[in-house]
Amino acid sequence: MTDTKIPLAGVIGTPISHSKSPQLHGHWLKTLGLPGHYIPMDVSPDDLETVIRSLPKMGFVGVNITVPHKERIMEIADLITDRAILIGAANTLIFRKDGKIHADNTDGYGFIQNLKQGAPGWDPTAGPAAVLGAGGAARAIIASLLDVGVPRLLLSNRTRVRSDALKAEFGKRIEVYDWVQAGNMLEEAATVVNTTSLGMIGKPPLRVPLDGLQKGALVTDIVYAPLKTRLLLEAEQMGCQTVDGLGMLIHQAVPAFERWFGQRPQVDSATRAAVLR
Repeated sequence: MTDTKIPLAGVIGTPISHSKSPQLHGHWLKTLGLPGHYIPMDVSPDDLETVIRSLPKMGFVGVNITVPHKERIMEIADLITDRAILIGAANTLIFRKDGKIHADNTDGYGFIQNLKQGAPGWDPTAGPAAVLGAGGAARAIIASLLDVGVPRLLLSNRTRVRSDALKAEFGKRIEVYDWVQAGNMLEEAATVVNTTSLGMIGKPPLRVPLDGLQKGALVTDIVYAPLKTRLLLEAEQMGCQTVDGLGMLIHQAVPAFERWFGQRPQVDSATRAAVLR
């Protein structure tokens, strides 16, 4: 018998039953032979702060934060990283030994690492990036694309005011298109990203015309259910490189797992298989 506490982590959102994160972290804990558990928790916005502040007393070392809490959590955390401040949202909390709650955002890191692994020859400086959507995920992806040197970023969202707000925040390299003209962005884009939920199982389809896609462009979708969305299937048929969205989910989890459990996990074919089971 030992009196050492087993470290606990988890993911908080609502709804949460669809989350693949418990399978992912469970796989890494088992593979690395580490003590610990990762638990999905369905928490309403009204209960969020109460739950967060009680978790360290229960043995939690940290949690992931997902929809709809990523922006609200910024008001609860004691310490926030610069990149989370820039993005305006957090997806990872670390409960420090001094009692402070440390918030970070690893979504942008996960997005870029997924592209680097899925398309090793990808050059972000090769031309403009076209981004569909202006929600929380888009914020992290826009910040990361600008950071790695995309020369211009073409942005379109169903509600234009949200795109305009991101342009005001992120600067002159962003050009905003009305949603009805979103297909026009693709004609000069070297990188195309769908950050919306359109095309996901149970959601409406992504109806943006794709005939402007350039052969050889890199096309990626943060949707991973289905793994091959209509966007990716049509892009492949048009001679584009494609990267599915599952890798972003996996890669964004790497730094969090390392901070919580003390070892850096590998992202390999066995990891993907574990998440897809």
